[in-house]
Amino acid sequence: MSAYCFSSSSSLHAYSNREFIFLIKPPYPHLQPLNHLKLSTTQLNLRRRLYSVRRINTAVFAVHASPWDDKPYRILPGGEISYYDESDVVSFLDPPKQLIPLDPSSYNPAAYLWKKIEDIPEERRHRLLTLLNSRLITRAWEVAGTRYDNSKLAKQSSSKLFSGEADAKLLEFWHCRTNGGPLAVAWINYFRTALFCCIDGQTFGRVIDASVFRGLSRSFAPLYFTVREVNEVMSTEEPCDVAYEFGSGLLDLQEYPQGFPKPDKHPWPFNDAVVMYVRNVGPGVMVGQAWQEGEELNQVPKKLCSEILMVKDYANLDQSW
Repeated sequence: MSAYCFSSSSSLHAYSNREFIFLIKPPYPHLQPLNHLKLSTTQLNLRRRLYSVRRINTAVFAVHASPWDDKPYRILPGGEISYYDESDVVSFLDPPKQLIPLDPSSYNPAAYLWKKIEDIPEERRHRLLTLLNSRLITRAWEVAGTRYDNSKLAKQSSSKLFSGEADAKLLEFWHCRTNGGPLAVAWINYFRTALFCCIDGQTFGRVIDASVFRGLSRSFAPLYFTVREVNEVMSTEEPCDVAYEFGSGLLDLQEYPQGFPKPDKHPWPFNDAVVMYVRNVGPGVMVGQAWQEGEELNQVPKKLCSEILMVKDYANLDQSW
């Protein structure tokens, strides 16, 4: 669409009738007379007013109506769909170099990240497992550490099981992703966990899936752990929310979800005082660190793998067992 706007009526009189006709271009063909040589001054002023009103109305429509046409995603050249909500999380954790970072003292990065994750619909949060690489997962752990500077945000939880809102015998499933695990437990790069609350209010969990080694954790090593509320990582004294303590694996569970195996002794390295320390990052999203703290008193604790991203499995709704 081509159109011209005049600052005043005097500027319009500077043009002849013929010149004015060519200044008005489609899509306003109804403004162009069939015989411009017979166009009177009155007709010209009337058409000028009509043109002006129509142009203003069109501009208003463009401003107020176009946002309704916005899509929550864009289609990449290869045909892949990129959602803006997930992209915001990635961009915040890995901002373009040309952008100047905001002053951290002027806002709480963890609060901003929490809000961005909350904006992602539950059924799409699992996409973060593929969008965030190891470096960004580590960055998420660091950002989540600033959450404890905000007393209100520090009370929020990613899971009902951690917030005290869970009913008795609640069961949740989580997808977990990391890399750099020991070759003996290479499946740790991608696994799933189940968290469940017993009738007495105590929370436990176990590894229920193991990538290409699917079935191993069910038959040979159930890998049960106890969920405890802790305030810091033992090795670094960094703050955290909860810890998954694997212990020996020989838990004296009086009850557990139907279909789950009986607790059994853990294989190495999980029998060597392995603990996963977890931070809440956003609704249905957590990040953790796995430490092999060792049974020997003189043993130096070491990280079992890089930081672990944990995303709630919303395909399996919370259920009682």
